[in-house]
Amino acid sequence: MVSISFTQSLTSLTSHTSPFSFQSFTRKTQHRPSPSLRVTASNNSFDVVVVGGGIIGLTIARQFLTSSDLSVAVVDKAVPCSGATGAGQGYIWMTHKKPGSDVWDLTMRSHQLWHNLAESLNNEGLDPEELLGWRKTGSLLIGKTSQECVALKQKVHELSEAGLRAEYLSSADLFLKEPAVLVDDDSGAAFLPDDSQLDAHRAVAYIEKGNREFATQGRYAEFYHEPVTGLIRSDGRSNEVAGVQTLKHSLFGKKATIVAAGCWSGSLMHDLLKDCNISVDVPVKPRKGHLLVVENFDSFHLNHGIMEAGYADHQSASAQGSNVEERMLSISMTATMDTIGNLVLGSSREFAGFDTEADEFIICCIWERAAEFFPKLRDISLEDLIRNRKVRVGLRPYMPDGKPVIGSVPGLQNLYLAAGHEGGGLSMALGTAEMVSDMVLGKPSQVDSSTFGIKGRCC
Repeated sequence: MVSISFTQSLTSLTSHTSPFSFQSFTRKTQHRPSPSLRVTASNNSFDVVVVGGGIIGLTIARQFLTSSDLSVAVVDKAVPCSGATGAGQGYIWMTHKKPGSDVWDLTMRSHQLWHNLAESLNNEGLDPEELLGWRKTGSLLIGKTSQECVALKQKVHELSEAGLRAEYLSSADLFLKEPAVLVDDDSGAAFLPDDSQLDAHRAVAYIEKGNREFATQGRYAEFYHEPVTGLIRSDGRSNEVAGVQTLKHSLFGKKATIVAAGCWSGSLMHDLLKDCNISVDVPVKPRKGHLLVVENFDSFHLNHGIMEAGYADHQSASAQGSNVEERMLSISMTATMDTIGNLVLGSSREFAGFDTEADEFIICCIWERAAEFFPKLRDISLEDLIRNRKVRVGLRPYMPDGKPVIGSVPGLQNLYLAAGHEGGGLSMALGTAEMVSDMVLGKPSQVDSSTFGIKGRCC
C-alpha cells in the first residue's frame, strides 16, 4: 500500500500585455489552488495508470475507483483543466448532433450519465449548480434563412424519432423564448428543452475531490508536473506494458496503462512507441479555439444555450493577407451565460500547431459574428470592455475522421488509448470512462466500442 502526503499548491494565471484581458486555458494556465496528492513511498505500484489529467483522464480514474476495487494513479505534465477541458464552453447538448452518426450512442450515453449524476446530487440534498455549474438551460439551434429552417425542421424530426424532446420554433416563438436574438420572417430554431450546460472547472474540482477520497485507502494518487518519458515493459523488451516512466518516478500499472492526453496524445504515443517496433500512428492533432468571455454582462440576458445552424459546417472567416486557407480558420456563433452572469461567446477553429496565443483578428470576428444575432452588441465596442473581457484559448484534440479513438493498442498488452474527442470531451467524458473501464475489466460495453478502435484507423 502506498502512503499519501498532502501539500498545498498555489499557482497563478499567466499575464500578457495584450489589449485583451487574456486567460489561456492551455498548459499555460494552472489549476485552482487545491491539495495536491503525492506518493511518498518507494513502492509506486497501482492497478491502473492514467496519463492525462483532463476531463477524460480524471473521469476514467473516477470510473475505476467507483465501480471496482482497483487502485489508480493519474499523471500529467501540468495540472487538471489546463488543456481543452478548461477552455471549453461547457455545453452538454444534443441539438447539433446527428442521430445514427458514429458518436451518437456514446454521446447519448454520456449525456444520460451526466444527467444521472446531477439527479443523484439533488437526491442527496446537494446543489449540482454549485458543485458542477450544472444548469438545465435547454438549447437553441438558430437558422437565419429559409433553407436553414427547412433543415432544422428535418433535424427536429430526426431528434424526436431518436427519442429526444425536440421542437421547431417559428420566428415568433423564437422571439418569445429569446428576446435578445434578432428575428425576422426567415428565422427559426430547433429547441431541445433537456439540454444542459456545466462549468468545466467546477466539474473537474468535484471529480478530483471524489477521486481523492480514495487516497486514504491507498487507492489513488496524483503525479502532476511530471511529464511521461517512456513506457515500462515487463522483462525490459516484452510486449506487455507494465507502466510509465516520468522524470521523477517509475509508475507501475498492473492491469492497464491508459493514455488520455488530449491533443498531445498523438505526439506522446509516437515518442512512447518509437522503440517498440509497433506500427501505430495516432493522427490526433491540436485544433485551436478561441472563446470570448464578457464578465458581469448586463446588456441582455440569455435564457438558453444558443448556437447557429451553421455551427457544424464552421463557416469560414477571411481577412486580406491572412493565411486562412492554410489554417482552415472558421468562426461560428455560440453563446451561453454562465452561473455568475458572464456572457461566453464563440467560437473559432483553426490548425495552428500548438500555438496558444490569443489572436485579435479572431476575437473581433467572434464579436462581429455574434452581433449578427444579438443587435445590442452592435452598440458596444470591444474596447469598451477591456476590463471585463477575457479570452480562453484551448487546443481541441482533433481526429480526421471526426470520432475519438478509444481502445487497446494492437501489439502491446495492457496499453490503452482514449483521445481525439475534439470539442466533445466534456460531453462524452462519462461514457468514454465507462467504455474504457469495461474494456479493461472485461465487462460487456454499454455502447458498441468497435467504431472507436485503433486498428484500421491508426495502424
